[in-house]
Amino acid sequence: MSHLDDLPSTPGKYKTDKVPPYGILHHHRYLRLSKLTLWASLFLALFLFYLILSPPPSPSRRNLNDSSSISAAKYGGSHWEKQVRKSARPRSRGGLTVLVTGASGFVGTHVSIALRRRGDGVLGLDNFNRYYDPKLKRARQGLLERSGVFVVEGDINDAVLLKKLFDVVLFTHVMHLAAQAGVRYAMQNPGSYVNSNIAGFVNLLEVSKSANPQPAIVWASSSSVYGLNSKVPFSEKDRTDQPASLYAATKKAGEGIAHTYNHIYGLSLTGLRFFTVYGPWGRPDMAYFFFTKDILKGKTITVFESPDKGSVARDFTYIDDIVKGCLGALDTAEKSTGSGGKKKGPAMFRIYNLGNTSPVPVTKLVTILEKLLKMKAKKKIMPLPRNGDVEFTHANITLAQAELGYKPAVDLETGLKKFVKWYMGFYTGSKKKSSW
Repeated sequence: MSHLDDLPSTPGKYKTDKVPPYGILHHHRYLRLSKLTLWASLFLALFLFYLILSPPPSPSRRNLNDSSSISAAKYGGSHWEKQVRKSARPRSRGGLTVLVTGASGFVGTHVSIALRRRGDGVLGLDNFNRYYDPKLKRARQGLLERSGVFVVEGDINDAVLLKKLFDVVLFTHVMHLAAQAGVRYAMQNPGSYVNSNIAGFVNLLEVSKSANPQPAIVWASSSSVYGLNSKVPFSEKDRTDQPASLYAATKKAGEGIAHTYNHIYGLSLTGLRFFTVYGPWGRPDMAYFFFTKDILKGKTITVFESPDKGSVARDFTYIDDIVKGCLGALDTAEKSTGSGGKKKGPAMFRIYNLGNTSPVPVTKLVTILEKLLKMKAKKKIMPLPRNGDVEFTHANITLAQAELGYKPAVDLETGLKKFVKWYMGFYTGSKKKSSW
């Protein structure tokens, strides 16, 4: 996996806006207050929704986000601490010490290995939930272990465990990728989204703000926050108050919560809005993945179309490009300004789009897969259901290019070729199992 592209020598400059008349300024303040009230109400509603849906914990019933090792009492001891410290220790002078949550997930695995390869210290944390086949996550864990990354099995909602990790290691950075993913699954298990994407995120922020020193935090938001926006390409300056799914709403709530902890406690926070990430070791719930599986099995695939019979399109972004953006965000993150839960000065807060900025119709995705698999897909065209999916995504990446040196380089056909090669090896054994 290649290193980051060099940052530009002349970062983008921004012109200072002229001071508006009092009437306009008063109107803008009113709008900001209205938006703040809206998102505060949304967060409260989601939290109450979660409390209502969540049953009392019992040994016989566990949410899919529960870890098989819930209590930090199961951790500790000299051997365990030795593993944790060894994994988190940088191998290069000036290297980062990074806690990666969701380390055995798709993006988490790639980011962890990239950090370790360049000499940073990396400690993984993952609960290996059952949202999709845990065997794939365990296989990723094997890759991490062979790269020298130890993965602690535990949940981000386990405050005792998180505090223990922060006691053992002085993390300079946190790469927070643990989340309940998937737009459609939110209609089946809404509580899991509030549990992971809101409650879990708050728990991590609580432990981080009390750490001394506080780490700089980079976390995964989502392109889903743009919701029902019709203006394209999506810019970080666009409105994000029209979520089309509960998943999107929890990700947007996360951005508001992050800003609060930045403002009150001085945590340095950078949010990354990922656009349809794909590639080797990907998620089985993504269209490119299950299309490949079903085409090979001769099963019919469902391709959605927009209400006007147009094609649904996505800004497919290859995993290596996303990794470069993640590392760029970590490398440019300024230190947090708080200490032991007390803010000492203004801290960095940033939001970036990470996409390919070249939307591709899903019908073309299918055509490329047919070519690579040398099989014709059995297609069923259906109207796009109202289950949280949107008709298109398209990233404006100007800000990430200027400030992170982010330069996506992999087109969809090239990326899918690499994915198919990995898939055939991993699931059919026709090639070597790892494409790394």
